[in-house]
Amino acid sequence: MDWRSHYRDHLVTAQRAVSLIESGDRVVVHHACAEPTELIEAMVAQAEAYRNVEIVHMVPMGRAPYCAPGMESHFWHNSLFNGGPTRQAIAEGRGDFTPTFFHQIPRLLRDGLPVDVALLHLSPPDEHGYCSLGVAVDYSLAAARCAKKVIAQVNPRMPRTLGDSFVHVNDLAAIVEVDEPVIELPPPNISQVEAAIGRHCASLIHDGDCLQLGIGAIPDAVLRELGGFKDLGIHSEMFSDGVVELFEQGVISNAKKTLHKGQFVATFLMGTRRLYDFVDDNPMVWMAGVDQVNDPRIVAQNDNLVSINSCVQVDLQGQVVSSSAGLRQISGIGGQADFVRGAAMSPGGRAIIACPSTARGGQISKIVPFIDPGSAVSTMREDVEHIVTEHGVARLWGLTLRQRAEALIAIAHPDFRDQLEAEYGRRYTSNRHY
Repeated sequence: MDWRSHYRDHLVTAQRAVSLIESGDRVVVHHACAEPTELIEAMVAQAEAYRNVEIVHMVPMGRAPYCAPGMESHFWHNSLFNGGPTRQAIAEGRGDFTPTFFHQIPRLLRDGLPVDVALLHLSPPDEHGYCSLGVAVDYSLAAARCAKKVIAQVNPRMPRTLGDSFVHVNDLAAIVEVDEPVIELPPPNISQVEAAIGRHCASLIHDGDCLQLGIGAIPDAVLRELGGFKDLGIHSEMFSDGVVELFEQGVISNAKKTLHKGQFVATFLMGTRRLYDFVDDNPMVWMAGVDQVNDPRIVAQNDNLVSINSCVQVDLQGQVVSSSAGLRQISGIGGQADFVRGAAMSPGGRAIIACPSTARGGQISKIVPFIDPGSAVSTMREDVEHIVTEHGVARLWGLTLRQRAEALIAIAHPDFRDQLEAEYGRRYTSNRHY
């Protein structure tokens, strides 16, 4: 069938589209800023029609109304990365969290969590009938290819990103036309502490390096320190507005990359309209599934790959906690482990974990003798290379446990060094080993 006929025949209201969802279905939602808000609102408005519908996704950027108290008999959220709108539901037992490496989620959807319905947010079709997944390809492409039914809202404001990022109209079971802003993530405010961390991280970066950056104030603080660099490249799970600014300044050229030379590589995007306009139909931006972008074996094909990620807590052995506080699930591992291991295998690569030295307004130290009971280690001590706080850089790779503790105490906040040194004394006295 001609794709235009299929499009016309399957064009329906949001209410009609979500009626294709059945009780007991597993529904995978398009990721992060590509969240299909109109479809979600229509689904929740018809909550009484459903029982035990499982909602699966990573970073939530909308309201997540299916997580509201009282919805649990209708919708059960299975989180792959918690966020503000979903955290409480998980903590209160109205949902679950599934630990997984980001690059393995497509395999999980194929082999472990069979997908009944994918809810997508797409660009309009091109002349061949292909719609782009826009600002989030990641696991969303795998969900589209695995799902028994694909329901899509099609939006002229969704940028048409290029690469392995397309879904054909003929594969859509229902199409809903919308014209609404794509969710945006404004740039964060950068504190003096984060600015200092950015300077320390930048001291580990060289001209021609290929960068992976996480989400938040610290990666943005690093970008602000790179104005004098040359020929930087991007191979990252995501990037935001700060990368566009450095490209326009001539700092990022992607000219020295050894994989996808001349191109930005990412699996999803989070930023403002400035970013979305930059990536729209831009051949310099190559988007693909997270199993292509984040696989450590592929990451390592970039020479001089520098990964920069943040964390919640680091103990004196160098174990890194990034997604939980005790048994409370805060977020998820994201691509941290993917890129830390990829950077370790990259010729000339460097892996950086960065965080403020304190939390809760200076009340607690992020460098601790022992991680909190119940916390999940996100990055093993064997994988950790550099830890950065506002007080400096600790290069842990190749150090003994005793040396690691010394290096970490040196970059802890001065208010907490005495208690860390006391633990060091108990642990590493002359007649005691570890």
